[in-house]
Amino acid sequence: MRTRRKSRAHDDVIVEHLRANPEEAAEYLNASLAEDDPRMFLVALRDVVKAFGGMKHAAEKAGLNRESLYKALSGKRHPRISSVNFLLRAMGFALEIKIKGKKPVKRKTTQTRGLVKSAGANPVHVS
Repeated sequence: MRTRRKSRAHDDVIVEHLRANPEEAAEYLNASLAEDDPRMFLVALRDVVKAFGGMKHAAEKAGLNRESLYKALSGKRHPRISSVNFLLRAMGFALEIKIKGKKPVKRKTTQTRGLVKSAGANPVHVS
């Protein structure tokens, strides 16, 4: 008699994989940003939040309201960039802007009296 393997939900497998591989979680988020539909990013972000401790834990760590976080990641609302940024930072990720089709350039920065100096760039005021 054959024994049936216990099946697991697809979402559970994804969450376990993302939890074990933070670099792939970052790639997953970046790939979702490349889509033309911003809701794809919210789905990916929701998966990563589940992988990194769940909504309650992420909301507390990011200083956000849990109910608001659920609504923001539902795909029916458009969360503020500041909320997304707080959430990503709480999980150990960061937003980065790059020129389309090019890899980001790593620049060494130093901070002095509210100014950030970057090699080859003009100082930018930081508040």
